[in-house]
Amino acid sequence: MSADRELLKKARAGDTQAVDELLSRHERQVFRFGLRMCGNEEDARDVLQETLLAAFKNIHDFRAEAQLSTWLYQIARSYCLKSRRRGVGEPTRTEPLERPEAAAVPSEKAPPDAQAHAREIGALLQAAILSLPEAQREVIVLRDVEGLSAEEAAKVTGIEVGALKSRLHRARTDLRERLVAFLGSDSDIGAAAPCPGRAEELAA
Repeated sequence: MSADRELLKKARAGDTQAVDELLSRHERQVFRFGLRMCGNEEDARDVLQETLLAAFKNIHDFRAEAQLSTWLYQIARSYCLKSRRRGVGEPTRTEPLERPEAAAVPSEKAPPDAQAHAREIGALLQAAILSLPEAQREVIVLRDVEGLSAEEAAKVTGIEVGALKSRLHRARTDLRERLVAFLGSDSDIGAAAPCPGRAEELAA
């Protein structure tokens, strides 16, 4: 984004207001990533706070060879991993995703039963994503939910593009199997789940 580049230039010149504005542009997506990786708002807020603080302190170390958002995801990922390690052995607290009905229901005037169904599907999808192994969960979130390219997601996770694509294929397959188990083998949702972008459509 050209606006990001201009703000980054000012930030490197010591303009703290530019740093604040630059990071605020990406605050929502960092929180969303933390929520979908950690499964609860408390940990997601901690990840967001730690990520923004680290980015603020190290903005001069950021190399514009990659997107700023990619760099922020890398930082957020490290804090997500730390958060998950601290919670080893603890039950995962699953929070509903942000207004899943907004993406799953085309009209704001949709019947209440349709909205309730959309919320249920969003919650089931979140639970299914959280049940995946961590390595699979992060590639699903980065590619199918956050919409990063394979190259960007590979930079965030620190693996080769080919390895990421292989992991993503397996993650989509496992996600579909989990959704089919949750919803039943005859469910249309279960059959459609591995399609790229389906996770974003249901859980944005």
